[in-house]
Amino acid sequence: MKLVRILSAILLLLLVADIARYFVVPDVGRLVDENPAKTAFMESREAEWRRDGLIDKKIDQKWVSLDHVSQNLVKAVLIAEDDKFWQHEGFDYQAIERAIEKNILAKKFKMGGSTISQQLAKNLYLSPSKNPIRKIKEAILTWRLEKTLSKRRILELYVNVAEWGDGIFGIGQAARHYYGVSAARLTARQASRLAAILPNPILYSPKGSSRYVRNRSSIIYAIMRKRGVVVPDYREVMALTPDTTAVVDSVVIGIPENLMDQSLSSDSTTGKVSEGDGVQPAEKGESTTEVPAESGNNSTP
Repeated sequence: MKLVRILSAILLLLLVADIARYFVVPDVGRLVDENPAKTAFMESREAEWRRDGLIDKKIDQKWVSLDHVSQNLVKAVLIAEDDKFWQHEGFDYQAIERAIEKNILAKKFKMGGSTISQQLAKNLYLSPSKNPIRKIKEAILTWRLEKTLSKRRILELYVNVAEWGDGIFGIGQAARHYYGVSAARLTARQASRLAAILPNPILYSPKGSSRYVRNRSSIIYAIMRKRGVVVPDYREVMALTPDTTAVVDSVVIGIPENLMDQSLSSDSTTGKVSEGDGVQPAEKGESTTEVPAESGNNSTP
């Protein structure tokens, strides 16, 4: 019995040490003016390809400065993934509380409520696994990123290391791959569809016919218009049907939860999907057949 207690104490000390080291390493200060060559998430994807025998498959990435990224894309991503980005210090506690409540109801550890800063910490340094220990490490790294980097730099890193498709990393490459344009020339419609796939860019394509992407991108685009990010042209205005509802999006919460719930219905090709990590700003809950919140970027605490 004494031996068991000793071994348990040793294991506990090792676990604490493993977590505590993230207060010191890695050196997040290098990210102030240095772009990461490869992230932990990219390495995880490469390992997955090797296991599947896809030896020749490579990471496809094109880095672009935030100055050369369309403001349409920036606004769409913030609306979809982290609407409180400029106000919080790395954590959206209301979103985390909502995610925990949904986890309890679902009786599963799926978490949720991840901010862009948390997603960046995970993508840069951690595995995509979902467990409490990884979440603690993620929280430490998120705190360090927020203390070390400007919000603008965090956002620039995020759009450049996020996965936008199978092996497609960074908005520069995503814009070229899907629309044949530079990241600076993305339209509001294109940006809203790209932002819509962030919870699971492997399952969904911004140019696909998925009902999930269509509905989610429409909500993102509508909020962009309501906030004056997008000015509709004459034909679009004339085609509108007068809105007699009282649904108004919240600048605080982001995409209205009731609208997201309406959009998450059966997909014509994939069956039911969940709201995933980025459906509300910060891993927005999940449905019966999950959109793997952490298979992509996000919007996953």
